[in-house]
Amino acid sequence: MEAKNNALRNACEETAQFFRKIGDPANHEIQSKLDFVIGSFDFDKNPVGLYEIGKEALEILKEIKSKSPRKVNKQLISNLEECLK
Repeated sequence: MEAKNNALRNACEETAQFFRKIGDPANHEIQSKLDFVIGSFDFDKNPVGLYEIGKEALEILKEIKSKSPRKVNKQLISNLEECLK
C-alpha cells in the first residue's frame, strides 16, 4: 500500500510540474492544491488529499487535452489514472 501511495504522490508531483510548466493562471489553484497535499503527505503519510486533489487535477488535464491534444502528454494522464484506481 505504501508503494501505491508513493506512486500517487509522484504522479501528483509530475502533474504539479506540468501545471507550473504551462504557466496558465487558470491552473494556479489546482497547482497550489497539489503542492499542499504533496507536502501534507510527505509530513503525515496520509494519502486522502492526494486522491481527492489528484482526481480534480485529472479532470483538468483531460479538459486541457480535449482542447489542445498536443499540450498534455498522454502518459501523464494514464499514469495519474492508474495511481488513482
